[in-house]
Amino acid sequence: MKRIRIGNGAGFWGDNLDAPRRLVEGAELDYLTLEYLAELTLSILARLREKDPNAGYAHDFLPVLKSLVPALRAQPKLKIVTNAGGMNPTSCARAAAAILREAGLDDVRIGVVAGDDLLPQLATLQRAGCRFENLDDRRPLSELKQPVVSANAYLGARPIADALADGARIVITGRVADASLTVGPAVHEFGWQWNDWNRLAGASVAGHLIECGAQATGGYSHHWQGANLAEVGYPIAELAEDGSSIITKPAGTGGRVDRATVASQLVYEIGDPQHYLTPDVDCDFTTVSLADLGGDRVAVSGATGHAAPPTLKVSLAYRDGFMADGRLLVYGRDCEEKAYECAVEIIIKLAQAGFDYLRKNVELLGAGDGVPGLGEPPQGLREVVLRMTVHDPRREAVERFTREFAPLATSGPAGLAGYTQARGEVRPVFAYWPTLVPRDQVQSQVEVRTAKEWQ
Repeated sequence: MKRIRIGNGAGFWGDNLDAPRRLVEGAELDYLTLEYLAELTLSILARLREKDPNAGYAHDFLPVLKSLVPALRAQPKLKIVTNAGGMNPTSCARAAAAILREAGLDDVRIGVVAGDDLLPQLATLQRAGCRFENLDDRRPLSELKQPVVSANAYLGARPIADALADGARIVITGRVADASLTVGPAVHEFGWQWNDWNRLAGASVAGHLIECGAQATGGYSHHWQGANLAEVGYPIAELAEDGSSIITKPAGTGGRVDRATVASQLVYEIGDPQHYLTPDVDCDFTTVSLADLGGDRVAVSGATGHAAPPTLKVSLAYRDGFMADGRLLVYGRDCEEKAYECAVEIIIKLAQAGFDYLRKNVELLGAGDGVPGLGEPPQGLREVVLRMTVHDPRREAVERFTREFAPLATSGPAGLAGYTQARGEVRPVFAYWPTLVPRDQVQSQVEVRTAKEWQ
């Protein structure tokens, strides 16, 4: 039975820059996927694009691509599929093409997948009857008073498969479902039909298992002792033509792949396990079987699927005021009491200046507030970190908050052992509005050119 090997070298924007290179050097792959986009990452990228029309993509991809040039030369079958394009896949492709041209790889074909960005036609879609109801409270988007900064539909695997069919060796997308980065190559390689639900479900499960990088290979595990996570290997799905797969990692790397690590990732962020909805298929995870083969190999089989939903998930973000936090180390036998006194002092001074806040939060890190409800505060505390956070529509109110920590050096209680932050940064807040859009209202676009042609 034909198999393809798909490795994932990034689980989010900010993941280890060397992991993709180490992955392709440690194992022969057919496809390397790189996943960069969390729910609110697109709003951050939208803000970057506002400042610079050529920005708005996950720029970590560029040094990663540069590090992959030797592998692209040595492994002619290796292809890369990534959602690094974010809000601006075309600019990402142009920047990637420049790296390839400099390396003499002018003829490498780069495919760009777009069409996920709904912001330009959001008003038109609303007039056409799309309510963009918030999935949490059913409010229509028309009730939102704050400005929307990004609205991206989760595209599926079809445009990725189309780009590969057009000869792309590197596919750069905007927002696509994470698992679709794996489903696209599978459909292209195996020639599946788009209603072959069980096989699509199998590939979606494999994609879901590797999409968070090292989380499937022993990272963020309760059994971390002795796992050599400094050398952790990133995951590989050996995907078979029938939709089954084996999850593994490069030989000789740290971490581990066993039934526990794979099962933990399987149930990660899936909601209803009988209906894991993707743009490609409605997956039933309750029929999946895991078999530990030993040697860091786990067989995955039995996934079943049903027709893909008629709607696509939309990641929509809107401006929601400003926030800042301040931190202060407080020590001494009465550190908890003094830390609360500092917080009260700051709140009173802000009130005297005429400021109250939409939200404010006080935490004593080290005294049990970091994970509230987990247990009683430890006895005999000698130091805590006071962390205060405020959120408000008024920037000037949040700026004033950041100025009230420094005066405590002389006007607060004794035992303030140093400032972990002299004056906190005022940051804009982007809030999340989970919603859906009818599938037929979204049109994906695919464009494939050589690196020489992406100028």
